[in-house]
Amino acid sequence: MAKANTYLNFPGTTEEAFNFYKSVFGGEFTFLQRFSDTPEGNNLPEADRAKIMHISLPIGEGTMIMATDSLESMGQKLTVGNNVYVCLSADNEAEADKLFYGLSQGGKIEMPMEKTFWGSYFGSFADKFGICWMIDCPLETQA
Repeated sequence: MAKANTYLNFPGTTEEAFNFYKSVFGGEFTFLQRFSDTPEGNNLPEADRAKIMHISLPIGEGTMIMATDSLESMGQKLTVGNNVYVCLSADNEAEADKLFYGLSQGGKIEMPMEKTFWGSYFGSFADKFGICWMIDCPLETQA
């Protein structure tokens, strides 16, 4: 069954926020990728390249908080309501599709389910009640 984690969007302050959270929760970041490390990183303004594309911090047994910087240069606009997502981690693509297509009915799809450059089968949407969701299935966990 899927695991639920919290995904946060920040207006360019992800690194500062997560260093603060790390000082409170302890532990180490399990993943940190900057926009400069992505396939389109060189096409971004210089000031945005060092921003955080994805970061993860475990905060307890099987639970983590994750985040990204929302970049206006990429057409992203951060507003209250889209700055917090529920991220469901599925065990396989079939489960990911079931969750995605079930929860997104009547909602607004941001990114359809697809295989990504970071090694996941992933999609995101706001449901018909305005709740933002991410469905993630790491491809290396599949047989």
